[in-house]
Amino acid sequence: MIPTRGLAAFDATGPLGPWEFTRRPLGPRDIQIAIDWCGICHSDLHTVRGEWGAIQYPQVPGHEIVGRVVAMGGEVTGFAAGDRVGVGCLVDSCRVCDPCRRGLEPYCEGGSTDTYGAVEQQTGRPTQGGYAGTIVVDRDFVLRVPPGLDPAGVAPLLCAGITTWSPLRHWQVTAGQRVGIVGLGGLGHMGVKLAAALGAEVTVFTRSPHKTDDARRLGAQDVILSEDRQAMRAVRSRLDLILDTVSDPHALDPLLQTLRLDGTLVLLGGSPQPHPSPGVFSFITKRRSLAGSLIGGLPETQEMLDFCGAHGLTADVEVIAPDGVNAAYDRMLRADVRYRFVIDCASLQ
Repeated sequence: MIPTRGLAAFDATGPLGPWEFTRRPLGPRDIQIAIDWCGICHSDLHTVRGEWGAIQYPQVPGHEIVGRVVAMGGEVTGFAAGDRVGVGCLVDSCRVCDPCRRGLEPYCEGGSTDTYGAVEQQTGRPTQGGYAGTIVVDRDFVLRVPPGLDPAGVAPLLCAGITTWSPLRHWQVTAGQRVGIVGLGGLGHMGVKLAAALGAEVTVFTRSPHKTDDARRLGAQDVILSEDRQAMRAVRSRLDLILDTVSDPHALDPLLQTLRLDGTLVLLGGSPQPHPSPGVFSFITKRRSLAGSLIGGLPETQEMLDFCGAHGLTADVEVIAPDGVNAAYDRMLRADVRYRFVIDCASLQ
């Protein structure tokens, strides 16, 4: 077994604290990664507090991992010690069902294996995440980080980046289309950057007037205060696609009404409570659709990283030391971060 140190939740209400645990021994298909950076996702907080279902404690969160290859199993090819690599939200899947064969591992019919809070198929032990010094991952779930990008800023791409990239690609966003982004947080700010880099005309919906300048800096052409009814009426029947990144319950009808004929509203934020049900006329009057999307599969995630490398895109981050994680959680609850906390994990190695 490979000893490591991490930051774990020990129950649903207490703070995270230091924890020493072990990773599985290096198998023939495995890569051991020294973790340099790990992003803090809002889903980490939901998970460790048991808001998305019961979990087993202690639990090390973290699925936005960037590090370096330090060891490899005998069957691993194409990687070398020292390579900069990433690990996202998944570390395994069945590999044989139709979604897996199509590179859509998050939709694995047998159930994909989350980076933390799941069961490791190789050992039957709980998976533990990236708030730690090292991790062992099957080679098929290790991603290459393009050179020239700030590695701390790359970490959130492994969740926030791919979560917004996947629907942009699935709904085939191209230059000149009109894309709305609801919420300007960790997900939303990457949605703006990626949609703008694809050439879309981007509109941000926010409840926070102070985020207007930031939205434009990130690439938005228009910013709408979502609680301003007059402003919302002014953009009715205008947009082709909306990515809704907000994880709190909110009315969907006003957003649906900003879509053009055949437009789609895609839910990305994982609200623990349901949204108010939209009225039928919001759909039938313009043949609009309401959809949802998870993260993307491994091929799509590598495509996203390569796109970011070609366009010089990374997340806007605030780097913290491991002992700052609880303060970061408190600030995240107050939406006091622009736009992702990233843990410097070097001291945990």
